[in-house]
Amino acid sequence: METVEDIVVVGAGISGLTTSLGLHRHVHYIDRHRQSPDTITCFAFTTWNNAWRALDAIGIGESLRQRHDLTPSILVASTFLVQPASEISFKGHEVRCLQRKLLLEALANELPEGTIRFSSKVVSIEGSGFFKRVHLADGTILKTKVLIGCDGVNSVVAKWLGLEKPVFTGRSAIRGTTKFEGGHGFGPKFRQFVGKGVRSGFLPCNDEEAYWFLTWTPSTKEEELEDDPVKLKQFVLNKLEDTPDDMKSVVQKTELDSISSSPLRYRRPLELLWGNISKGNVCVAGDALHPMTPDLGQGGCSALEDGVVLARCLAEALSKPASGEGINEGEECKRIEMGLKNFAQKRRWRSFDLITTAYMVGFIQQSSGMIMNFLRDKFFSKFLPGMLLRKADFDCGKLEY
Repeated sequence: METVEDIVVVGAGISGLTTSLGLHRHVHYIDRHRQSPDTITCFAFTTWNNAWRALDAIGIGESLRQRHDLTPSILVASTFLVQPASEISFKGHEVRCLQRKLLLEALANELPEGTIRFSSKVVSIEGSGFFKRVHLADGTILKTKVLIGCDGVNSVVAKWLGLEKPVFTGRSAIRGTTKFEGGHGFGPKFRQFVGKGVRSGFLPCNDEEAYWFLTWTPSTKEEELEDDPVKLKQFVLNKLEDTPDDMKSVVQKTELDSISSSPLRYRRPLELLWGNISKGNVCVAGDALHPMTPDLGQGGCSALEDGVVLARCLAEALSKPASGEGINEGEECKRIEMGLKNFAQKRRWRSFDLITTAYMVGFIQQSSGMIMNFLRDKFFSKFLPGMLLRKADFDCGKLEY
C-alpha cells in the first residue's frame, strides 16, 4: 500500500518530535508526519541554556521546569579523593537534569492524535522524481515531498545520504536513574568525579529522583557486561570504590530495569564538513547528524536545537507568497531544497565544534597517566565548567511566522 505525505520524519526521539512539533504549530501546510519508535538509551540528561531556549521556542519549556529542579553549581573532584572538590556556580545559567521520558511525552502530547506511527521500521529509500519513496518493514510505502532522518546513530537516512557509520570511541557508558521515596537529601548540585580511567557523577532531577553515569574504557571481557544488569551494577560499584558514599548510594538503590549500557560512538568531525547533511529534499538531524560523546552534556540539547532550526528553515521555505497565490511544483521543490541547505549550513559548524570538543574533554577526563592526572586535577577541573557553559551559550532562535 502506498500513501502520499507532505513530510515524513523518521525517528520519534528528541530531534524528530521537536521538528514535528515546530512544523505542526507554525506551518499549516503540513498534513501528517510519521516516526518510527524511539529507543531510549539513557533515562535523563543535563539540559543547559540552549536546551531551554529551544523548549521555550516550541512552547513546552514552562511545564517541564515545574518537574525538574534548577541546578545551582557543579562539584568536580578527583576519584582518588586526594584533591579537594572544585565548585563552580551556575548563577545566571539555567541548568536542570531532564527526564527523557517526560520530555518525549510532553512533545508527543502536543501533536495531533495519529501523527506518530509506531513500529514502522524503514528498510529502504528510493527516488521518485523529486519525491522520495520510503519502504517500511510492514510493506507500507510512503511517498513524500520531504524526508527528514532523525533515526539515531544507525540512521538509514544518513546512510542514504552517503554518511559513514559513526565510529566507536573505545569507551562505553553505563547510566541509570534512582528514585528515593521521601527524598534523597543530596541537594540540587551536580557532582562529578574523574580519574583512574573513569568519569562518573550524579545529578538530581528533583527532590526524589537522581540520574547517574559512569564512562570507562572496557576490555574485551567487559564489553560482555552490556546484557546483564546485575553484573553492570556490581561493576559500577567496584569502579566507584574510592568515590564518596553519596555517589555509591545512588547506584546501590537503582533498580535493575533502570540501568542501561552502551558503547560511545561519534561521527568523524571532518565528515560533517565534506559530507551531505542534506541532498535535494532529504536531510538528517539529531544523532543521525552529529552523534557525540556525552562529555559536554550536549547530545540531547543540540538535538533540540536541530528541531527548532530545521522547523524554521523548512517553514520559511514552504511559506506561501504574500499575495496569497500558490506556488507551483517546480518552485516548491526549489524552496524545499534551499530550506534544507540552509539548515545544513547553520548546523554544520555547530555540530563540528560540539563533537570535537566533547571527544577531547572525554579523552582528558578519562586518561589515567600520571602527568595527565596532575594537569586535570590542578587545572582542567576548574576550566571545564566554564567550557560547558560557553558551549551552552547558544540561541537557536524562535518560531514566529
